[in-house]
Amino acid sequence: MTTVLVVDDEPDIREVIRMALESVDFSVLEAGHAEDARQIIASDNPDLMLLDWMLPGRSGLELAQQLKQNQKSRHIPIIMVSAKGEEEDRVKGLDTGADDYITKPFSPRELVARVNAVLRRSRPTDVSDRIEIGGLSIDDVSHRITAGNARIDIAPTEYRLLHFFMTHADRAFSRSQLLDQVWGDQVYVEERTVDVHVRRLRKALEATGHHVLLQTVRGVGYRFSEKS
Repeated sequence: MTTVLVVDDEPDIREVIRMALESVDFSVLEAGHAEDARQIIASDNPDLMLLDWMLPGRSGLELAQQLKQNQKSRHIPIIMVSAKGEEEDRVKGLDTGADDYITKPFSPRELVARVNAVLRRSRPTDVSDRIEIGGLSIDDVSHRITAGNARIDIAPTEYRLLHFFMTHADRAFSRSQLLDQVWGDQVYVEERTVDVHVRRLRKALEATGHHVLLQTVRGVGYRFSEKS
């Protein structure tokens, strides 16, 4: 499921956006200011961010600049949302690295159309990015996980964790290595976070029996493998 992070300090606006996005089956995360948004990005790695220009403390413009300068977050598409509708403001917003700019007030239909357009542009066109191990398949183009005819829905962090494991099958990784590779350089994420998300991932894979592929390696960490 595609996840969108909505960053706006006005709860009413976040609710309108959330309802519009959930009506077309997007998963929505919410933040009221820049620091909350940074923590959510570190833990959940959303597929796209709707970012209000005017935020308390650090502005949306400043946050966009910082995210685009960081190797771990620069891939996240950003749609800047603002009441500032002048051409100079739009250019300034896009110059920060934002992928699109939408002015308030906006219609829910236009918002959804803009989100879909940015997601289409940001996703790779190479349809070969599909991995299958033990009957479990992950397709990073369509962002789907399947086992036979069954589709498996998992949260964004578990998706990234599974994708990393499947692209590095048969190798054991410590919790520290997984934090570096999946969560990036966010120092406030603790090693026990890995255990929590591994448990969630195993739970999601139980229905098709693929949880056995995610193995605990005593004294090391975790490994994803068909071999026992």
